[in-house]
Amino acid sequence: MKKVILLVCLTFAFAFSQTSNAQVDFGLKGGLNYNNNGKGSFKNATNDIAEGADSKTGYHAGIWTRFKIPVIGLYLRPELVYTQVKTEFEEQSATNEYSFKKLDVPVLLGKKFLGFANAFIGPSFQYIIDDNISFKDLSSDEFDKFSVGLQMGVGVELGRLGVDVRWERGLSSNEAKFAANNGNFSVDNRTNQIIFGLSLKL
Repeated sequence: MKKVILLVCLTFAFAFSQTSNAQVDFGLKGGLNYNNNGKGSFKNATNDIAEGADSKTGYHAGIWTRFKIPVIGLYLRPELVYTQVKTEFEEQSATNEYSFKKLDVPVLLGKKFLGFANAFIGPSFQYIIDDNISFKDLSSDEFDKFSVGLQMGVGVELGRLGVDVRWERGLSSNEAKFAANNGNFSVDNRTNQIIFGLSLKL
């Protein structure tokens, strides 16, 4: 967690330090995310659990800032985002839910074109702040909660309002291991999701 906090502080401090040399924008954002990892997130599980796994729509909310990089015509957009991801699975005809909440720090390099559109790509540093599974007799082992992913996408801006769609893929392995009476299995927290976002420039 300390790594994430340090990264956030350094990134935003650098962004605001550019105010004298470049135009800086900042604002709020939120939206929906669909984690399509689904069945592939369950490993070494009983067949009925793995086959019954179904990704659900989650949500995210946060803040962003953006500043132009002099000379090369690109911009840098660091963000601080709270995200919740859900997956449902069936076991013995009962529907159960596995969800986790994470803090995302995307640092995106982008380019504006056509006066209103933009494209971007960059790393996303992630820290899982809570994971919960609604299934009796199940316990979780400790796992590395810090991971790195990649985001890329396109968006449009109409005045102060912006809309974008992104694809995010986890790059580092990150698994939660569980033990149950009927065997052990693990859930891969590495995200593979489509993100629909709405942003407001303040």
